[in-house]
Amino acid sequence: MQSCPCTPSAPYARCCQPLHEGTPAATAEALMRSRYSAYVLGLHDYLRATWHPDTCPAVLDPDDNTGLRWLGLDVKRHADAGDGTAVVEFVARYKVGGAPAVRMHEVSRFVREDGRWLYVDGEFPTHVTRGTS
Repeated sequence: MQSCPCTPSAPYARCCQPLHEGTPAATAEALMRSRYSAYVLGLHDYLRATWHPDTCPAVLDPDDNTGLRWLGLDVKRHADAGDGTAVVEFVARYKVGGAPAVRMHEVSRFVREDGRWLYVDGEFPTHVTRGTS
């Protein structure tokens, strides 16, 4: 059974796969986790479908990150404001080729529209740091 990229102890079939197949995410955190998994799995159509149309880039180039390997996800905080907005803070680690691992810290904003959570944008509260894998 394939493990889920967002939570390796969980089976993909019971974690992010249902969201990737169209089930709406129950929370902004669930959407953020499914988006991380979509990056790992190269599901670019899903990323576009879950990105708010006002902030979604015109083009997502799947060949932008040749040699990129995602190493893990750590959700630090999930705050649902109760008004259809939420914030999720996380750290994702990745490597490109033989370079040292990179730690990406983001505070992402989400909005709920028509019963579906959408990614709006994110801020990077700390600089990207390099470390060991």
